[in-house]
Amino acid sequence: QVQLVESGGGLVQAGGSLRLSCAVSGRTISVYDMVWFRQAPGKERNSVAGITSTGSSTYYADSVKGRFTISRDNAKNTVYLQMNSLKPEDTAVYYCNRRDRLWSWGQGTQVTVSS
Repeated sequence: QVQLVESGGGLVQAGGSLRLSCAVSGRTISVYDMVWFRQAPGKERNSVAGITSTGSSTYYADSVKGRFTISRDNAKNTVYLQMNSLKPEDTAVYYCNRRDRLWSWGQGTQVTVSS
């Protein structure tokens, strides 16, 4: 059974940085495009950044472009999200999953950005 464990969230002031990690167990991630999603209270869960299976290509939501960087280490079965210049509107629970969202969701990691 695949397990996704997100970590690295916390409380940070606007303009600060955080690095999120998503450790996957039970299945190799090396053949899957992976995506970071986020969900704010009362809103839908939306993708913010994605990376192809080999890491050769990345894509970002317009709202985070230029501030967030997604990366992966297939040997460690882990996906990362470096978040810089954080804004209050980045406050959400962050999750990772396959691009098709077919794995069961992890617990997510809370990111709170204060103004």
